[in-house]
Amino acid sequence: MSDTPSTRPNGFSEATGEICYDLPSAYIPDPSTGLLYLPRFIAKIRKHLRGELPKSYQRNFCKGFDRFLCLHLSVDPEQVITCVKEATDEADLDARLLKLFPTDRRVHVWNRELVQKGMSEMGREALNDAKRKMGALDRTDVLSFADMIDFDEGRIP
Repeated sequence: MSDTPSTRPNGFSEATGEICYDLPSAYIPDPSTGLLYLPRFIAKIRKHLRGELPKSYQRNFCKGFDRFLCLHLSVDPEQVITCVKEATDEADLDARLLKLFPTDRRVHVWNRELVQKGMSEMGREALNDAKRKMGALDRTDVLSFADMIDFDEGRIP
């Protein structure tokens, strides 16, 4: 598995087909907050700041899970981008984010919500539509949008 974007036809990242295999799974928790998905958002921000975020990811940058996480924390995605941009190292980034985020981050609420995105009736329809576009409608192991991301980026074979 390469660390650089590659192209796969009919991928979830359908705008250009470029897939970043080096982004963390949505299921990876942030060590400082326990929030799932935060390491992935930070990694996407870093790619964006370096001008390396492919068009297929730019389309949903600061939208989708990025936005849902920020809404949960009552912060603007641009505030998180600023923290990443201005941080001098990982400890400084952690301190900036902890200062930005509310004290009660309701981690258990966010983590449960994240892993269940796509499991409601309406969510299953949207997930099945995405699976259909990928030619993966038969995949019974892809139950949520976080699973879809892992499938698309090769973490679910």
